[in-house]
Amino acid sequence: MEAESAPAGESLREATQRRLLRFSELRGKSMAAGEFWDIVAITAADEKQELAYKQQLSEKLKKKELPLGVQYHVFVDPAGAKIGNGGSTLCALRCLETLYGDKWNSFTILLIHSGGYSQRLPSASALGKIFTALPFGSPIYQMLELKLAMYIDFPSHMNPGILITCADDIELYSIGESEFIRFDKPGFTALAHPSSLTVGTTHGVFVLEPCNHLEYRDLEYRSCHRFLHKPSIEEIYEFDAVCRPRNFFQQEFAGSDIPSLKLEPEYVYTDSLFYMDHKTAKKLLAFYEKIGTLHCEIDAYGDFLQALGPGATVEYTKNTSNVTKEESELVDMRQRIFHLLKGTPLNVVVLNNSKFYHIGTTEEYLFHFTADSSLKSELGLQSVAFSLFPSIPECSTNKPCIIQSILDSTCSVTPGSVVEYSRLGPDVSVGENCIISGAYVKTTAVLPAYSFVCSLSLKMNGHLKYSTMACGVQDNLKKNVKTLSDVKLLQFFGVCFLSCLDIWNLKVTEELFSGNKTCLSLWNARIFPVCSSLSDSVTTSLKMLNAVQSKSAFSLNNYKLLSIEEMLFYKDIEDMITYREQIFLEITLNRKQSDLETSY
Repeated sequence: MEAESAPAGESLREATQRRLLRFSELRGKSMAAGEFWDIVAITAADEKQELAYKQQLSEKLKKKELPLGVQYHVFVDPAGAKIGNGGSTLCALRCLETLYGDKWNSFTILLIHSGGYSQRLPSASALGKIFTALPFGSPIYQMLELKLAMYIDFPSHMNPGILITCADDIELYSIGESEFIRFDKPGFTALAHPSSLTVGTTHGVFVLEPCNHLEYRDLEYRSCHRFLHKPSIEEIYEFDAVCRPRNFFQQEFAGSDIPSLKLEPEYVYTDSLFYMDHKTAKKLLAFYEKIGTLHCEIDAYGDFLQALGPGATVEYTKNTSNVTKEESELVDMRQRIFHLLKGTPLNVVVLNNSKFYHIGTTEEYLFHFTADSSLKSELGLQSVAFSLFPSIPECSTNKPCIIQSILDSTCSVTPGSVVEYSRLGPDVSVGENCIISGAYVKTTAVLPAYSFVCSLSLKMNGHLKYSTMACGVQDNLKKNVKTLSDVKLLQFFGVCFLSCLDIWNLKVTEELFSGNKTCLSLWNARIFPVCSSLSDSVTTSLKMLNAVQSKSAFSLNNYKLLSIEEMLFYKDIEDMITYREQIFLEITLNRKQSDLETSY
């Protein structure tokens, strides 16, 4: 079995490297019509995020890191209630219509959903999930470049329409050299990846119509009978979504949640990105224009795709078990979408030699960047990417990951940790499974294992300030309680939050929390000190972290304190980009000097 799966893995790596190489050749070059996407659009949750995305796109275009001659847009959700990625899709359609009128009926459009606040990976909260740095490339690739590279073959084999994807996942696939994925059928077309039944319970699952050929192919075009959104194991069986090997088919499954998963007697096909043709997009736009303002969250996957295929039924519209916040309008809105889209075909592109990776949580981020040998091989991920850092022994399998950072030769970073866009001075020691982002540690310091440390530049009353979120990588920032008496149920770095407040000499009052006073969480707890310099900010936040670990008092009473929620409101994008650019220039200069010394 191992021998048979090896060629599949090798072809996946080769196909991925070919796409990366082709994209690198297009960076900074003007694209001819039909050669690339006509429009690349990114969604943003609010005006602050919109501005941050526009600034970063502008920088990338100025530095010629993206193909030119393409219309890059950021579409912001309307102020008010959260509308989900389905609502963001509808809003983006309206923006396209406003900007282009009838012209967009001939465009190929890539729409990337990046409108969340990334509470499960807060190092991406300030600058956005789509601008998450990856450990390869010079200059460093971010998720945006990777998306554009992996989809590089799509536009030239696509009818006018919109390809919809999320900012925090990676789809890799291999097909025959003379084959291309075609998005040329009416309605919706979705990619499908073979996965274990367990992985299927956290994804969308396709119930495919029976196929008329026995042999497996890397690329198969199938019709979908119905789509299940995060079904239970029982529902997977009940609705006949289980597939069984034909012709003793053997390969690694796409369910990267279980890294070494091999042939299973039963598996399912799970979703990733999907396409809708222009006619369907116009249908959805007309619906949105008719309803006016949305007051509930719509899921582009759960609420659009479940309405499709001949086997779709209206029952799912009443199932709110996967919904974070149930609004009164939700069921009614789902039913209206169901009746709008019912009868629309759902075509499925089955990719039997493919992988789907999600990098939206601290756990996934650390695993894929430091321990996952599969993704490292397929993408060519590096342990030290565009950084100044003492060499890491080649023999070690589990390594740290250093991205565009400058580390003193006396620094130590334990395997399993990621350091990005940071400067670490002499005798700084980073424990295992840490995430360090945007930090500057000048003096001797110990960062405890499982620390999350992320610094932000702030603009407050016209003055440049800094604040560093410091907590545990396993802390649940989203978990919330409704009353102050329940704050004891929250945990910070594995310790009861109430105990932490005692250590910091802080009182449990309404003033301790920003925003919604009936939704109290680590996300909106005012516990992070504001300082005048970046290094002081990191040092102070590390003191509060170490105080919790050692159970020794460290008073925060004399500091101006912010919550993460407030830090994002005050964030100074320009200064954060400048800090990264300073690190980039210093590394570039150092490399040039090293090359000159080597040449003598």
